[in-house]
Amino acid sequence: MAITAICLMGPTASGKTALAVEVARRLPVAVISVDSAMVYRGLDIGTGKPDAALRAEVPHALIDIREPWEAYSAGDFARDARRAIEAAAGAGRVPLLVGGTHLYFRSLVAGIAPLPAADPSVRAAIDVEGEALGWPALHAELARVDPAAAARIGPADRQRIQRALEVYRLTGRPLSAHWHDRPPEPGFRFRRFALVPADRAALHAQIERRFDRMLEQGLVAEVAALRALPGMSADRPALRAVGYRQLWAHVSGEEPLGQARDKAIAATRQLARRQLTWLRAETEVDVLDPGGLQASAAVLGAVADAISQPSR
Repeated sequence: MAITAICLMGPTASGKTALAVEVARRLPVAVISVDSAMVYRGLDIGTGKPDAALRAEVPHALIDIREPWEAYSAGDFARDARRAIEAAAGAGRVPLLVGGTHLYFRSLVAGIAPLPAADPSVRAAIDVEGEALGWPALHAELARVDPAAAARIGPADRQRIQRALEVYRLTGRPLSAHWHDRPPEPGFRFRRFALVPADRAALHAQIERRFDRMLEQGLVAEVAALRALPGMSADRPALRAVGYRQLWAHVSGEEPLGQARDKAIAATRQLARRQLTWLRAETEVDVLDPGGLQASAAVLGAVADAISQPSR
């Protein structure tokens, strides 16, 4: 039989981590992070990463596995998540995948399209264009040749703009066309849940309160420490994370803290909207309101079902 894994998805600040910890304290699960920012060491406060004490009590796989200047792709995640799922099942625990990076979830559940390997000469040419014209201009080019990919990639997301244009120039096909070529992931059965707040205004208010708590906890100092690392710059992969790239401008002396704060909160709300849009396009997902007991009962029930059925 296939291994049953539980997926707990949702927008930022919807309470995914708190629910996962509640489940882990009651049933034998192995928590696997699905977060493109938590993979990086040094990005702690601004990602809402569980602290050392909580992780000692409830271990989280796929956290702190890359340096902030290193790349980490959806393909890397799918490979690492498969191993973590298999390790959890081998230890007699139900894999519980928790996070808001829906590209990672999709790469695992639907599989990864066979894409061309990186081509240094093409990448170098795109880099030259990006420096000369600006990455928003290259994003506009991407929107012309691949509107679906451009809709999912921000105009300042250098790495993903570069990869999408590289794939188009190497294959003559938009990156989004390759998404439909993905083979299904063998050997796994996924039960997927999404925490979707019914009150969007309340979610936006929670995002603002959460970011202000992060500032109180020392997020500016955390970004300054990242900036002081050898070889760090604003275009490094980890700096795609919302909050960090906005505060980078502040610690670089480019704008006051209040302005950076407002931009970070606005960017986080935009991220939540994109996450909700992605979730609406997904099928076979149980939507739960994080404000009540329904979410806890549903996820606990799914884990109990998985425990009662042999995984192989």
